[in-house]
Amino acid sequence: MNGMNGMNGASGVNGIGLARIAEMIVVEGKEDTVAIRRAVDADTIETGGSAIDDKVLRRIELARERRGVIIFTDPDVPGEKIRKIIEARVPGCSHAFLAKADARGKDGIGVEHARPEAIRAALARVRASTGGSASAGADEATSQPGVATAAAASETAKAGASGAVQAAAAGDRDRAEAGEPAIAWPDLIDAGLIVHPAAASRRERMGELLGIGYANGKQFYKRLGMFRITRAEFAEALRQLTREGVGE
Repeated sequence: MNGMNGMNGASGVNGIGLARIAEMIVVEGKEDTVAIRRAVDADTIETGGSAIDDKVLRRIELARERRGVIIFTDPDVPGEKIRKIIEARVPGCSHAFLAKADARGKDGIGVEHARPEAIRAALARVRASTGGSASAGADEATSQPGVATAAAASETAKAGASGAVQAAAAGDRDRAEAGEPAIAWPDLIDAGLIVHPAAASRRERMGELLGIGYANGKQFYKRLGMFRITRAEFAEALRQLTREGVGE
């Protein structure tokens, strides 16, 4: 397991007893490192912003091979650009995402502003990538990707039955291994995550609930596959979204 789930019980920074993170955490700058180390005992690699040079990328590549890597950048456009650059060069990293509300400070949005408990919560929900880009990417697209199937669309509402959950999860894993997404494009339409007046705010909250961050419609769909989100996870997050009345 990655992140907090794979922590060691060693004493942390200054002997406070913070959880030890086995992987190296990629952040943008020194202030982010300070914030991370207030929350957990971890080693970081600082990119120095979105203009990542080759030396930093080689360090990240070596870290992934030796220890594993968690990309933990700011929840904004530059942060997403950094994720995209790293994933293109060093595929297969894990990702931690902060909600914008947890990263907001007086002078902007960044990991440096997050409270220790928010950082620990994000690290507890680290998602391993199956490859490809985790970036928010281009503007929202509403055309249906070719891999989506209408048959898969009708199954999201059925994920709640306890007897079917394990079978559905096994099917999700099989589809993921075959390179097929467990969640189909029509599921996003039915869930109001695309082609909906409040689609952006609904995706933002769903991204928080699922631990995969905010993205536009097309990239959100890709992330569901990249991070192997199961139909049961999607259905539970959607139920919570409905209970909260987001975008209703």
